[in-house]
Amino acid sequence: MSRPPLPPFTADTAAEKARLAEDAWNSRDPQRVAQAYTVDSSWRNRSEFIQGRDQIETFLTRKWSRELDYRLIKELWAFHENRIAVRFAYEWRDDSGNWFRSFGNENWEFAEDGLMRRRVASINDLPIKERDRKFHWALGRRPDDHPGLTELGL
Repeated sequence: MSRPPLPPFTADTAAEKARLAEDAWNSRDPQRVAQAYTVDSSWRNRSEFIQGRDQIETFLTRKWSRELDYRLIKELWAFHENRIAVRFAYEWRDDSGNWFRSFGNENWEFAEDGLMRRRVASINDLPIKERDRKFHWALGRRPDDHPGLTELGL
């Protein structure tokens, strides 16, 4: 299975890869997202260490059962050969109606077939008021005309 765009990345293909990842994560479909990673993919997500697609899918199922109304924006930060760095922010609420904006950085390493074999994520959560939300599109893919992180001042 191949997952274009493939490394080595250019500015355009790295930005495309980041947007494809954003789109998949905004689907909140753990199985769909897990398919973008190698079978033995290695993750660090906050303080959790995750190994392989099965654990990725389990992790994402748990994540999106707690992080409701999840909306994410990723922005390319840097790239080189088979590696991409992105910064991101996502908004979500808990089951008590408390809203959060989570900020972070991810470092990605890809196999030759375009599947991600390593993901290292550092994330911080900020409680926000509902009136301070910036991500208001309908659940799912962010519309092409919706501002990105830089345009939103994040």
